[in-house]
Amino acid sequence: MASQSSVVLLNRLISSKESSPFLLVVDSLTQSSYHLIAEIAYKSKGTIIYLSYETVNKPDYADEFIDCTSLSNGEIVKVVKSKITSKVGGGSGVGGGSRTLIIIDSLNYINNNEITTFIGGISDPSITVVGTFHVDSLQAQANNSYYPNSLSLLSFIASSIFEVEPFHQQYIEEESLSNSIRKLNIPINNGLNSPIFKLTLTNRRKSGRSLIYIYKIDTTSHEYEVYKESQQDEIDPEDESLLKDLTTFNLTTNSKQKLAREQVELPFMEAQEALGSSGGAIVYEFEKDDDYDEEDPYEDPF
Repeated sequence: MASQSSVVLLNRLISSKESSPFLLVVDSLTQSSYHLIAEIAYKSKGTIIYLSYETVNKPDYADEFIDCTSLSNGEIVKVVKSKITSKVGGGSGVGGGSRTLIIIDSLNYINNNEITTFIGGISDPSITVVGTFHVDSLQAQANNSYYPNSLSLLSFIASSIFEVEPFHQQYIEEESLSNSIRKLNIPINNGLNSPIFKLTLTNRRKSGRSLIYIYKIDTTSHEYEVYKESQQDEIDPEDESLLKDLTTFNLTTNSKQKLAREQVELPFMEAQEALGSSGGAIVYEFEKDDDYDEEDPYEDPF
């Protein structure tokens, strides 16, 4: 039942039916936000305004396309407001049914000290803002060393956070992948940047509590399901095959050695049988080599 409700929540967020004014999408070189953004646009029923910092051609789903490369943040806010007014005539809003969707292809180009003001400037109760942040891109350092970076600020003000990842674990070693990324040599045909990907959703409730869900997203069929990590097989401590080739010594035992080991009587087991009738009392049995002085009360165990 919980899994079903979490899928319903994801559907509402992607369809802009949930009251979530700012959705942050965190992607990387291995899994771009392209497919998720296209899915959000596919489910949207309202006007779509696309703010471009690195996209050259207007996407087919965009109603308005704004090239932000030569505009200041203040100018972008004014243009967005004018586009919304011209599209809805000032009468849409929450009661108008459909919400306006603003898509920002990259938040990395906005200055760290202006990013929260910019998001607040284009936000509105009738608008859902979806912005992508690339974690593999270099982040400019803030003037104040104690001031949080852009990703921290965006994560703080976002009502929901989408983190997209590929299922590359089953295709390529993670260490090898990291080395390739550092050299900007992205492997192809390894499940990377696929329309089927892993999505981690962090949803903040009005109470301030954050709920985290993990999904498998298939944008080709528009199907979502809760993703459950495959559990590792429990390691059997008796499985001696795990010791093979670890050292040059022979750490395994043959059947004769195993039988001899099982027949060894452990001293604590014998003590339990002999002294079990004494309950929880401390019992000490003197041995022949013990030096016991009857006149010394401190040597009397009783």
